Parts: sequence; structure tokens; C-alpha cells
Amino acid sequence: MVFDFLKGEFIDVISWLDDTRDTMVWRFDRRGQAIKMGAKLTVREGQAAVFIHEGQLADVFTPGLYQLETNNMPIMTTLQHWSHGFQSPFKSEVYFVSTTRFNDQKWGTKNPIMARDPEFGPVRIRAFGTYSMRVTDPGKFMTEIVGTDGEFTTDEVTNQIRNQIVQSASQALAASGIPVLDMAANLEDLGKIIAEKITPKVGEYGLSIPEFYIENISLPEEVEKAMDKRSSIGVVGDLNKYMQFNAAEALNQPGGAMGAAMGTGLGAGIGFNMAAQAAGPWGAAQPPAAPAAAAPPPPPPPPAGKQWHLAENGATQGPFGDADLRRLAMEGRFTRATMVWSQGQDGWKMAAETELAALLDSLPPPPPKP
Repeated sequence: MVFDFLKGEFIDVISWLDDTRDTMVWRFDRRGQAIKMGAKLTVREGQAAVFIHEGQLADVFTPGLYQLETNNMPIMTTLQHWSHGFQSPFKSEVYFVSTTRFNDQKWGTKNPIMARDPEFGPVRIRAFGTYSMRVTDPGKFMTEIVGTDGEFTTDEVTNQIRNQIVQSASQALAASGIPVLDMAANLEDLGKIIAEKITPKVGEYGLSIPEFYIENISLPEEVEKAMDKRSSIGVVGDLNKYMQFNAAEALNQPGGAMGAAMGTGLGAGIGFNMAAQAAGPWGAAQPPAAPAAAAPPPPPPPPAGKQWHLAENGATQGPFGDADLRRLAMEGRFTRATMVWSQGQDGWKMAAETELAALLDSLPPPPPKP
């Protein structure tokens, strides 16, 4: 009975079976018991066992089956001041560290990154993607990150790593000099640059980043809408010819001006014939009704004037004709400093540098105050 009691006071088997996918560190629960000298330690593949004795990092065991003795615990022997052949139970904390890859970790920029684009000028971009991480130095990971946490999961370290990634990503994207429209074709190269910047930083925690991916780089929604509008203008081509074509199509529709004119002429001819038949043989002899003259076709629509687009608050407004621009100028929304663009013009220019300067000069000054 005494032997069984003493045997229950000591631990003789130490191991860990991980049934989760996010546990990085698990502390072996010894429930106040001492570890018997000669106890068996099982460290499976993808694990490491770290002994912490009285708050100090002791021995680290890689995968294998061990019988704990003084000859394979050199640091513990030194800390305990064991003499050779001394077989004393000891109390130490044993932490199992998972050294497998933790995949599909998310990262993303909470705030837009300011960058200078060679085509659009200053732009705000966002980026997000995934990465994997692995513990490469269990001892350093325990001392730098975990401490005395009994169970440590990926969520407790990903926030710190995500901050490092966003900082490195912001620097890499801002300094890349790659146009925004070309970044999608360079995601792999940009990912390698960011991973190289992160590696020494996470290495200080005993970690590595085996894989790093950028899934998408995007612009603010209002900028993307402006780009879509600009692309639509490019697809249409000559705006003047496009508007003339639409006007001609409208005239040929049944409800258009041409259809209305034809309907009016046909109705007048029918009414004239009905009046002649009502007079009958009792009425004065009437000459045969002359056929109704076909209504002359309406004049062709006047050629559309030059159309202008205005840049306002980072978005494109328009198109506007001369009459619209006069109205906007009277409202104070169109000035000589307004950036404008029309079909065939080489990029955006101030209104004062285009033919619109004459339109602005012809406007009357503001009325005198009463």
C-alpha cells in the first residue's frame, strides 16, 4: 500500500496528442506531481518538448522517445546541481510546442496605403492575402511570446504578426513604383519582397513564414467607379458621332418625331375623305379630293457641340455642353482652375488652358450687391 501511494506521487509517462488545428503550445498537466527520474518522454513528429524549471528555460527535446536521466538533461542537471548518479524526482513545467505549419492565416490592411502612381498621381490602395507560419525555435518562442500561458493558440500570435506584415506591405507597395493597373500582374514578386522583409522580424520570435500570398490589391470604390466611367468613354470612341447616331435612331422609332409627323399627315387625309362622302349626291358637286401631300421630313438634328468632362472631388462629372458649362460657371462650380477633358485632348488640363477660356471670359461679372 505504501509503495502504491509513493508510485502515485510521481509521473513516469509524459506525452501529448493534439486533436486541434490551432494549438501552438500545450502545458503538460502534472497536477502537482513530481517527475520521476527515468520517466519516459514521448515527442511525436511535428512537436517539441520544452522544460521550464523555476522560471528558467531548461532542456528542449525534438521528436523521439526519451528516458529522462541526467545524461540527456544537461541544463536541468546544472540548474538542479545534481551530482552524478543522483536519482531524485523533480518538479518542472513541460510544454509541448507544435512545429507543424499553421496554414491559411489571414492578413489585410485596415487603413488604405498611400502610394504615388505614375499615371493617377497619389492614390489610396488596400491589400489582403494569406500566409502560413511555423515555430522554428521552440525555446525562443516560449520565452519571447508564450510565457506561462497553459494553452497558446494561433489567434494569440497572429495579431502581432499581422501588424508586422501590414507595416512591411505598406513600405513595399509604396516604394515599388509599379503602376496600380499593373500590380495584379506582379502580385507574386510583391509577395516575395514583403516576405523577405518579414522574415528577420518574425525570426526574433522563433517563427518563420514558409508561404506568403497577396490575393488582391484594390482601389477605393469611388476611384474604381471613375475608372469604369473612363473605360466606358474609351469604348464609345468619338462622343459626337455617338450622340448623332443615338439621335438618328430616336427619330426612326415609332414614338419619335418622324413617326409623329407621318401619323399627323395620315390622319388629315382620312378626315378630308370622310367629309366629302358625307356631302353625298345632295351636296354640291365636289371635285375629287387631292391626295394629301406628304409631310416634309424634319430637318436633321444640329451637330452636337463639343462635350467636356470635369474633375470634381476625385470623380469625373459630365459630359457637359457649352450651355451646361455657362450654368455651372454662374453657380460657381466651374472656374478657370477646373480640370477638364474632352475627346482628343491629351490628358486633363485647367479650363484656362483650353478653348473654354473664351467662354469664361464672355460671362458677365457677378451682379453688384444691393
